[in-house]
Amino acid sequence: NCKHTDFEAGKGYGCGADMPDGVCPVCGTPYKREGFDIPFETFLGVGGEKVPDIDLNFSGEYQANAHKYTNELFGSDHVFRAGTIGTIADKTAYGYVKKYLEKVGKTVTKAEETRLAMGCVGVKRTTGQHPGGIVVVPKEYEIYDFCPVQHPADDPNSNIITTHFTFEYLHDTLLKLDELGHDIPTKYKYIERYSNSSVLDVPMNAPEVYDLFVSSEQLGVKEGENIYSNIGTLGLPEMGTDFVMGVLEEAKPKNFADLLQVSGITHGTDVWLGNAQDLIKKGICDVSHVVGTRDSIMLTLIRYGLDSSMAFKITEFVRKNKTGKVLPEEMVAAMREHNVEEWYIDSLRKIKYMFPKAHAAAYVMSAIRIGWYKIHDPISFYAGFFSAAPTGFDAEIVMKGKKTIRKNIDELKEKGRDATQKESALLDALLLANEYIARGFEFLPVDLYKSDAKLFLPENGKIRLPFGALPGVGESAAIALQNAREDGEFLSVEELKQRSSVTKAVIETLDANGVLRGLSVTNQLTLF
Repeated sequence: NCKHTDFEAGKGYGCGADMPDGVCPVCGTPYKREGFDIPFETFLGVGGEKVPDIDLNFSGEYQANAHKYTNELFGSDHVFRAGTIGTIADKTAYGYVKKYLEKVGKTVTKAEETRLAMGCVGVKRTTGQHPGGIVVVPKEYEIYDFCPVQHPADDPNSNIITTHFTFEYLHDTLLKLDELGHDIPTKYKYIERYSNSSVLDVPMNAPEVYDLFVSSEQLGVKEGENIYSNIGTLGLPEMGTDFVMGVLEEAKPKNFADLLQVSGITHGTDVWLGNAQDLIKKGICDVSHVVGTRDSIMLTLIRYGLDSSMAFKITEFVRKNKTGKVLPEEMVAAMREHNVEEWYIDSLRKIKYMFPKAHAAAYVMSAIRIGWYKIHDPISFYAGFFSAAPTGFDAEIVMKGKKTIRKNIDELKEKGRDATQKESALLDALLLANEYIARGFEFLPVDLYKSDAKLFLPENGKIRLPFGALPGVGESAAIALQNAREDGEFLSVEELKQRSSVTKAVIETLDANGVLRGLSVTNQLTLF
């Protein structure tokens, strides 16, 4: 309200969200508790010499608008898509070699085949565009001061212009905005629409929401029901995978700061397995003290008394040590000189990549917000989740009840890593649908007049399934069915087919799922 801030009261807390309620002494407005202790250096380096990485997450449905607006903001002559180079992969190279040998009628040893293939791997095959990377040229320059431009895949008819060089060669001279498509803002949109509220009003310190990360008690699952988890984080952003749920069960986070650590741990490389996990199991430290995010390294070392520039150097070395180089002796000596524990130094030696705290904070805030609805407005939560990410949902399986759902879940879980992408998406959807039913809620079947084309709609404390949830009913067919009913009720199946122009297969799917019940069929044999 009056812009007053208080940084001193935060000492001893991991972040603002974990602090008790406070009121501004100047104007009496409750404090927002939005501090996350992220050092300036993380973003711009010790003296502002580092080129920042700016990631902006937009709803996938809105991403194109964001790209268009960037053009308006900076001018189309100064905004370009970051170009990419597609190279020949191992399997493709082997294919080329085999075809070549066949063509020339040669037979060579396996070793020679491999040698020839390795010579092709990494060679440019085509060009493309970064999914969200936008390169911005300062107004006093033009793109040709830095690199040539081209159309992706060398297609002269494309209206997209990309940089000829990939961004790794432009990183220190031009700024790139990563304007990415993400499903969290889309989930926010649908949850807000269904609940008639704002996700931004959700408190960051509701104790019942934090319970979801350590138990399933808040879900009110009926006795004897199996939700395939001991905690309640299914469907929460970045917190619902088997790996993350396993970490949560072992780490037992108590507050927002601990969840920041979990987010960092689960997005890093060699941070949990054989590292933080062992330290927690042996009782050497808890989740709040392990190495969690790249920023926490710098802040921890400064607290030990290290100079901020040395703390930053160590952080930068550790957070991008992909090849596993040995931690320089001067860094180890500096830490030992300030009595940093050996287990902490050893932990830093193992890490190959660290997650930034800002990313972790954004993910945890999303998880807390959406988790609040999971407890307090579950229908809006589940309807919003499935509307934003409908991939994998199978209405035929779900409407057959929990026994069929669980049978399919068990079969899919047995496949493990051998499951296809489609099967993995089905498993994720069925796990959440199973949890929804285990909490005592119901799905309503697809209805010719009540179902939306794509959206899962709240209806009298239940969720009405859309046309698109039926297998084989694609987006265009679902929209056609929704539009066709605008002219009133259908008198027969023939009329439905004529007004919607959907295929025989779609009509048969609707019929098999009871959607056409009540419609007459005048001559079923000659219908198609």
